[in-house]
Amino acid sequence: MNLYNFEEYDDPILYDQENESYIPEVPFLLKWASKKQGMIIDIACGTGRVTIPLAKNQHKLIGVDIHKGMLAEAKKKASKFDLQVDWVEQDGTKLNLNIKSNLLYSVGNSFQHFLTNEAQDGLLSSVNKHLEVDGVFIFNTRFPSIEELLQPPTEEYWRSYTDSETRNKVDLFTISHYDSLNQIQHYTTIRKYHNADGEIINEKRTNIRLRYVFPKEMERILSLHGFELLHLYSDWKETPIANQSYEMICVCRKIR
Repeated sequence: MNLYNFEEYDDPILYDQENESYIPEVPFLLKWASKKQGMIIDIACGTGRVTIPLAKNQHKLIGVDIHKGMLAEAKKKASKFDLQVDWVEQDGTKLNLNIKSNLLYSVGNSFQHFLTNEAQDGLLSSVNKHLEVDGVFIFNTRFPSIEELLQPPTEEYWRSYTDSETRNKVDLFTISHYDSLNQIQHYTTIRKYHNADGEIINEKRTNIRLRYVFPKEMERILSLHGFELLHLYSDWKETPIANQSYEMICVCRKIR
């Protein structure tokens, strides 16, 4: 993830306010964690949105992220509980944890932050290095459907939420532009803050770039890095992938 992509994560408290309650991955990951003994590694763990719930279920975890502020917030949240989590500040493309695991995951579509072929190669090489043979790597990425890639380059309403401090409404809008040559979607997220009377009193904009990978391309990339793709789902409920899917959940096994 380069510095351009940090913008969306510079406010960890805002990130949690918008995302912390959304944890559809947890039941799926707990099922796999029950099959794989030992330490679990969470790459791009952020503020511990998924790391902490897994640790609360008596699993030992290492949470890795490159963003110092997100990790600091994760540590602060985890300190309220007696959890077995080691928080490590490292680049996912150059992991050096001196440990091998049977289960490693990266959720929140973090795979899309690795924008170049070299970055993807670095991540998958790092994952392979830290997995035992037959170990499992689970990650998700947005599905590059026509609807997803060809969004109009105008301000589009996304969703709303209630600010936990002010109890006032916040509307989220996005503007997107897809760069076909590099398979990168350029997103601007616009947050419009309302007062108690419903009037817009503030606006905040953040930018992010996301790399998209097509299913057959993903199969080949994983194979080149010593993985066998075991399952490809369209959600964390194990729904089969389809042309209309919004997301790809990849479950792969290290074979070499």
